[in-house]
Amino acid sequence: MSKKVETLNQKIEEAYLGGGQARIDKQHKKGKLTARERIHFLMDEGSFEEIGMLVTHRTTDFGMENQQFYGDGVVTGYGTINGRLVYVFAQDFTVFGGALSETHAEKICKIMDTAMKVGAPVIGLNDSGGARIQEGVRSLGGYADIFYRNVMASGVVPQISAIMGPCAGGAVYSPAMTDFTIMVENTSYMFVTGPNVVKTVTNEEVTSEELGGASAHSTKSGVTHLTAGNDIDCIEKIKILLSYMPQNCEDTPTKLPYKMGDEIREELESIIPESANQPYDMRDIIEGITDRKTFFEIHKNYAENIVVGFARLAGRSIGIVANQPMSLAGVLDVESSKKAARFTRFCDCFNIPLLVLVDVPGFLPGTNQEWNGIITNGAKLLYALSEATVPRISVITRKAYGGAYDVMNSKHIGADMNYAFPNAEIAVMGAKGASEIIFRKEIKAAEDSEAELSAKEKEYAEKFANPYRAARRGFIDEVILPKNTRRKLIKAFSSLENKSVNLPKKKHGNIPL
Repeated sequence: MSKKVETLNQKIEEAYLGGGQARIDKQHKKGKLTARERIHFLMDEGSFEEIGMLVTHRTTDFGMENQQFYGDGVVTGYGTINGRLVYVFAQDFTVFGGALSETHAEKICKIMDTAMKVGAPVIGLNDSGGARIQEGVRSLGGYADIFYRNVMASGVVPQISAIMGPCAGGAVYSPAMTDFTIMVENTSYMFVTGPNVVKTVTNEEVTSEELGGASAHSTKSGVTHLTAGNDIDCIEKIKILLSYMPQNCEDTPTKLPYKMGDEIREELESIIPESANQPYDMRDIIEGITDRKTFFEIHKNYAENIVVGFARLAGRSIGIVANQPMSLAGVLDVESSKKAARFTRFCDCFNIPLLVLVDVPGFLPGTNQEWNGIITNGAKLLYALSEATVPRISVITRKAYGGAYDVMNSKHIGADMNYAFPNAEIAVMGAKGASEIIFRKEIKAAEDSEAELSAKEKEYAEKFANPYRAARRGFIDEVILPKNTRRKLIKAFSSLENKSVNLPKKKHGNIPL
């Protein structure tokens, strides 16, 4: 028996070494942790249970039968994060550069299948050179097996992808189909075709970092939702992100203990400027409404004219979608519509109530917007909010003009509660533009056209640029003082806790993708 135990211990020791000490040292020199080290810092101490430690590949071509490593380039298993069950895989770059093989894929698929059965989140720590070329179509099939499970798991259990090294070619499509992607600055990149192919095809010279680094994908493409300074920072952000989510689609987010006190926030009275054209930072409003220091922003540096993220309100996890007057006056455009729509759909998948803060002058005009599909992209946000069945509350902080008023969670598309500040302007368009159209003849005929326009603008503003006409029609449930917003929202979300909606029977809708 002792010989057999010795054999087992030897195999476990080999598995723990991955591709060997030299490759581990090389990984460390790049400022990266190994797969096992990442799991160690991610999971609660002593909770990780590995699955498939002794798996090896089956390839005999190109001398691969002489290169066998236990685990075959990926560590898989389950454990807990802050006491919550999660399933995790971590690709091991020290083994064949983390390249995906048939057996490597089978290990990932196994934990994804189990996670769906038991209703637990899946976390993928990606660090791979791509498909294992020596296996040909078998490795491509392995990718497709994973992709299929990403789709099957979508909306069933939360899926988080951390890009902690290279992720290229077909490998990028798995993270793209998960709920959230986090990239590590300077050590990770994602692209379908690398710099060499780009140069050959388009004659562009670009580095891996410029083409698909964390900065490019967090600001230009929106492919990544968060960036991290290093592996440890990335792991900590995964933990924070997970804390706002439930285990699965049939669960609700954990509500932290909270003792109600004086919920009046006086600072909210002085954030919005007197001038309707002066910008302010919507994050100040968010900070004034939510539990202190709980706002966790998503896609911070992408489509900055809209702010999305998670926060807590009296201990309750909520999702926030808010126009940002500091950027492009808070208009809706192609990118901001997509950003907000995707976030909305995630919250709806996992029973996270939505708070929408509205200060929107309309949709961004211009040929660039029209030719890039502002119609269908704007419709994505309209569709996402219209189909969301979670509790939905809106607060109009200042402007709500035109079709953008409808889109931003208006009462007409199913919002549960709609509040407005006293200075809110709810109208088809701004007073100046409306006056120029409505009173065109009077202004043209007047001796002093500028004075006439100013008078008509004031007349229109008094009549329409306020929340009271909408309130009279029931489109606004209550006009509230800013300082009372937090107290109103806590009570409203509490009253909506057991909201239930029966949607029309259908296979699924056809969102304008």
